Amino acid sequence: MIYVIDDDDIMADCIARACLPSGQVQVFTNGITAMQAMGAELPKLIFLDILLDGPDGFTLLHEFQSYTDTAAIPIVLVSSLDLSGQDLSVYGVVGILDKSTMTPTDIANYAERYCG
Repeated sequence: MIYVIDDDDIMADCIARACLPSGQVQVFTNGITAMQAMGAELPKLIFLDILLDGPDGFTLLHEFQSYTDTAAIPIVLVSSLDLSGQDLSVYGVVGILDKSTMTPTDIANYAERYCG
């Protein structure tokens, strides 16, 4: 299972479509519903937008790290912010995709690496 957490419906759909060959995808428009869904089956990978309505992506990164089971989930940040100078690996971040330049292949490569 791959989670896509993005409040932009079009962007979330594009990410989800690029991930489909690697497994099931569940899309969430906010972090609260994504956290509530993490019960019986944890995702193998999360694509996380930083600029979300409600709790933002940084808040979710902290939340994921506060539990041992969710702390192990690899996370790919998807943002229009320049995050290139920050080391976010302590939050389980395995990659950062720039919304303005990423391609479906970039998304599919992460999905294949962690879920394929």
